[in-house]
Amino acid sequence: MRRFNFAVLCAAVMLCAGHAAAQELSGTLKKIKETGVITLGHRESSIPFSYLDDKQQPVGYALDLCMKVVDAVKAELKMPALKVALQPVTSSNRIPLLQNGTIDLECGSTTNSVQRQEQVSFGPTYFVINITAAVKKSSSIQSILDLNGKPVSTTSGTTSVAEIKKLEKLKGVDFKEIYGKDHAESFLLMAEDRAAAFIMDDILLAGQIANARNPGDYRILPEILRTEPYSMMLRKGDAPFKALVDHAIGAVMKSGEIDKIYAKWFTSPIPPKGINLNFPVTPVIRDAFKNPNDKGV
Repeated sequence: MRRFNFAVLCAAVMLCAGHAAAQELSGTLKKIKETGVITLGHRESSIPFSYLDDKQQPVGYALDLCMKVVDAVKAELKMPALKVALQPVTSSNRIPLLQNGTIDLECGSTTNSVQRQEQVSFGPTYFVINITAAVKKSSSIQSILDLNGKPVSTTSGTTSVAEIKKLEKLKGVDFKEIYGKDHAESFLLMAEDRAAAFIMDDILLAGQIANARNPGDYRILPEILRTEPYSMMLRKGDAPFKALVDHAIGAVMKSGEIDKIYAKWFTSPIPPKGINLNFPVTPVIRDAFKNPNDKGV
């Protein structure tokens, strides 16, 4: 009987310990549990990653992946009715808004760089881009060096800014930079001839061109300034939430579900105009799906 009582007591202690451990949340998960809300940061013109559709609703590839994290949070916290709040962010304020707790996860077109890793953490790479430039076909520009002495646009707060500065220093060229607050504004600067080119990530250039009034007026230069991985951002030093994000996105990649989500946004008609970007999975993106990682550049 004593042995039986001891076994029952041990089981009870273990049950209580497990219950207590489950309650000992920290960081982002604790914040979400206490508020009943998870806030996703989204972009307004990062086509097709995170942007507004014709109903002004946030949609995109990155948002679809972030919702997989939301599903994992609901399961982890046993909160099926968890509220999802959507907060617009820009290239300039996305990191501060993440750090100060305004958003819990940033879902956009953010480069995972070693420099940014000093301030924030990243989930697994879900896209890989090349920084280049878009120009008008009617221009005489054949290479990025042809932009020497000309005004070029780029988006404030992006890694393209640093690449422009680096090129100026290494090649001795002189760009006259004009900064847009978002990719739509930066593209418009070039479209209205206030800039000779829009320097940005190739897929974002393709998205802007596809949704332009006359897509056939523009082309993307073949030169590559730098190759960079995209991923979702989360607060630095939050190991439990980072583990949840990594597991949730890693599972989507390992199961092959990522192929359906990718096809939905990159090789199928997308809102608001039903245009197909025709951007199939590249070998380097396929490798990122097969081997989920959060390596920065």
